[in-house]
Amino acid sequence: MNIRQPLLSSPIEEKIAWAENCYEKYGRRLFEDRTITDLLARLQRAIQGSRKEMTAAGIVDLCRECELNEGGSCCGAGLENKYDGWLLLINLLLNVRLPEKRHDPKSCFFLGNTGCMLQARHVICVNYVCKKITDRIDPEAIKALREKEGEELNALFLLHERIKGVSRHWK
Repeated sequence: MNIRQPLLSSPIEEKIAWAENCYEKYGRRLFEDRTITDLLARLQRAIQGSRKEMTAAGIVDLCRECELNEGGSCCGAGLENKYDGWLLLINLLLNVRLPEKRHDPKSCFFLGNTGCMLQARHVICVNYVCKKITDRIDPEAIKALREKEGEELNALFLLHERIKGVSRHWK
């Protein structure tokens, strides 16, 4: 298999197929790497921490309200194009089942009935909050969330780099 991942401009289905092929062929080796397993655990804790902070701040409720009552979602169609194969592979390592098709034609490929299907998300998906949220949420809560998001993104970056480094030895 060619380890060279599809271009960022490639269709999302092609990037998903690449990630699934890598997972099938090299997943066991990745799980045998102690640094990778430690970083996966660190990332999972960080994701839980930032999502808990989002809920505590009231952001989850505001986003749900906007989606249900105002028909809007920040997770619009095309946002999935920011994702590369490596990030999708990380999601597979986190036991995420990647979708085969888009749930809603107006939404991101990864947005399902209950929100984002991914665990490891692109930086824009982690950091973006709309003006409605920043106007209604206490700035101290936003600050606390940003701290947790920083931990999440740092762990994701380290894991991403480690997997790419290990992959240089794949044949």
